[in-house]
Amino acid sequence: MTMEQVVITWIHLLCASIWVGGSIFLGLVLAPLLKKMSFTVEERLNLMIKTGRRFNKIALPALIILIATGIYNSHLVLQNNEILFSTSYGAFLITKIILVIALIVTFAIHIRVFDKNVEEKIAAKRITDSELQKLQKSAMILGETTVVISVAILFFAAILDVGV
Repeated sequence: MTMEQVVITWIHLLCASIWVGGSIFLGLVLAPLLKKMSFTVEERLNLMIKTGRRFNKIALPALIILIATGIYNSHLVLQNNEILFSTSYGAFLITKIILVIALIVTFAIHIRVFDKNVEEKIAAKRITDSELQKLQKSAMILGETTVVISVAILFFAAILDVGV
């Protein structure tokens, strides 16, 4: 492995740590903690949205770099297209690519559902209880989906790393 490959792999792992670690923290640490505190639903959602926006400032660049370095790493292994469609490595890589696409779609939906207008509406308390319940459910589903997909991508990365 050349020093260039080492640096690219290190950057890939660093960005994966930022993305997956942050997602796990938000979904499995912060959200359950907020539920146990005596905040209103509006306050909890507002805090999660603000935390998510702050996290996205490093998470989105990390995700973009992660995808770019993943493409670069795959290009090194896939010298021809036959490997992609005729080997177990190719099948696992295709599965990982599908999961990455699902992650991007989930992330895009999450950003769209919790846009600036929703944040302002919650902060100004111009939101109905049914809208709040719907948003809270959406946050749980999208957050959990992001964590599950992210962890699954890591699993397939491990499979690819050992060259199965």
